[in-house]
Amino acid sequence: MTEAEWLCETTRPVLLVDHTTRSLSRTNAGRRKLRLFACAAARLVWDVLPDDRLRAAVEVAERVADRRATGADLAAARVAVAGLAADGGPYGKSFAAVRVAVDVAVATTDSRASAAAFTVATRNFRQLDQPEEEVGSAYLCRLLRSIFGNPFRPVTPDPRWLTTPVVTLAATMYDTRDFAPMPILADALEEAGCEDAGVLDHCRGGGPHARGCWVVDLVLGKG
Repeated sequence: MTEAEWLCETTRPVLLVDHTTRSLSRTNAGRRKLRLFACAAARLVWDVLPDDRLRAAVEVAERVADRRATGADLAAARVAVAGLAADGGPYGKSFAAVRVAVDVAVATTDSRASAAAFTVATRNFRQLDQPEEEVGSAYLCRLLRSIFGNPFRPVTPDPRWLTTPVVTLAATMYDTRDFAPMPILADALEEAGCEDAGVLDHCRGGGPHARGCWVVDLVLGKG
């Protein structure tokens, strides 16, 4: 994949997942971001999920991504929900939107972060019919780019950018999952001396933003 293809792809998120898997899935940072992409997608269908066990499983997957839970925890979460995605399971004959939501939530518990991301990227989110924001292939592509940034132009943060206001704001957004203050983060970074257009434009852009956001990770040193 070329840089232009990475930046312009809107119809096949699986191609972006494939590129990141080939280049990053063997690193802890790459696996973390792939799983967080899957979890961010599951958050999009949060209100559609028909069973609290699915929400609990996604939360375990998020903790695993951030090394606050173990592989054993993830395996237990998968055992608890795997049957919910089966054709013969309790939601096997549900509406398409529910089936998509269940599949995505269960996918977050896959032992392989790359497999979790691939599963999510192949699901038809348009079946959800969400009026506030149409979630389709283009949205998933933007979400992937928001998490991974531009892998062809990696950014190294200047330590001078990492002022107390910058780090505190980034940490608060990460913890609360409220990324509305991203433009304020851009202002704080600029005030600290950041002139990187990619960083500032991302913060001031339309997102979407989620845990794993490449600029927030950059500030927090999550990699």
